Amino acid sequence: MANIDLSTTVAQLVIEKPARARVFEQLDIDYCCGGKKPLRQACEEKGVNVDEVVQRLLQVEENSEAEERDWSQATLTELCEHIVQTHHEYLRQELPRLSELARKVADAHRERHPEWDEVREVYESLRFELQLHMQKEEHVLFPAIMQMEQANAPLRFHFGTVANPIRMMEYEHDNAAEALRRLRHLTNGYTPAEDACPTTRALLDSLQALEKDLYLHIHKENNILHPRAIALEEQLLRR
Repeated sequence: MANIDLSTTVAQLVIEKPARARVFEQLDIDYCCGGKKPLRQACEEKGVNVDEVVQRLLQVEENSEAEERDWSQATLTELCEHIVQTHHEYLRQELPRLSELARKVADAHRERHPEWDEVREVYESLRFELQLHMQKEEHVLFPAIMQMEQANAPLRFHFGTVANPIRMMEYEHDNAAEALRRLRHLTNGYTPAEDACPTTRALLDSLQALEKDLYLHIHKENNILHPRAIALEEQLLRR
């Protein structure tokens, strides 16, 4: 337990060792939007034993053969490009597919399971917001961050400082996280009923994968990209 300080935030623990995210996902501990809580507090709020969590965190590190790159050491440009090429591309491929699956399941099962209409409604709202969100990142925020890093000098943007669009992006991240929590609740933790059809099982599995990827996506932005971009701009403005 000496290797993990209980006062370290959940987000920082994942920044240091990305494999730790698996443990927090299993325990439903938010390491992205709610990642600024110390490990001890996060465990207390979930009613889990902090010593057992620490042991699981240490074990997952030992068992992890190939961890994801340490993005806290990458350039901001590299991180922006990675988010677009990995997480945004995943969403572009997966969001239309999930819409079709949600439609099929709702149409086939709404008489016995009217909750599928609500699942579809929550999902479609999330899809719409994510598509707009990605456009704003790719056409406004990310180019500004990359230009600032490459210029290595203060730049004037029509939106003021980069902290302004970042504040909006994080507000939208909170909304996305709330939608994911709603989907998890409506689907009983993405658990299929015993008589669930293959399409329903495919939808639940895909929604769970979407949740996992989106939490990791938000973590990289909220806890790595955004603080570093704000710090860089403040440093350049002081020159």
